[in-house]
This record gives sequence, C-alpha cells and structure tokens, in this order.
Amino acid sequence: MPKSRSRKKADYISPPERTDKSQAVSGRWVAPTMIALLLIGLTWVVLYYVAASSIDLLSSLGAWNIAIGFGFMFAGLMVATRWK
Repeated sequence: MPKSRSRKKADYISPPERTDKSQAVSGRWVAPTMIALLLIGLTWVVLYYVAASSIDLLSSLGAWNIAIGFGFMFAGLMVATRWK
C-alpha cells in the first residue's frame, strides 16, 4: 500500500520590527487633556452632590448632572486610549 505524503508546516517567521518609532509616541496634548477631562467630570459630580441647591445651573439640570459628569469622564477615558 502506498504511503501518503505528510504535510510540512511552514516555519514561523516573526514579523519585522518597526523602524519608524514616531508612530509609537502620543501627542503632547493627550495626557493633559485626559487628566483635565477626568478631573472636570469628577468635579462636576462632586459639586452636584455637595452644592446642587446653592448653584442654579446644577439645580436646574437635576439628575442630568450625573450624565454630564460621567460624560466628561468617559471622554477622558476615550482620550486615554490614544496615550502610548
């Protein structure tokens, strides 16, 4: 009986290293923008809980203040994904 041919697996070849390192560096605006957005969101939520009755803008928005604060924090996290 004839012997079947065995399949030879291709040897693993690692991908070439990138020589262009400029793409691995994030812009200078990323970290300050991320921190600013996170702090603005945190401050907004804390102010809503602490001083909502004394600040007219916060009292008129009601529970939307939570969404606004978390929106700022979410935007800060989205900017954080660009940080390398």
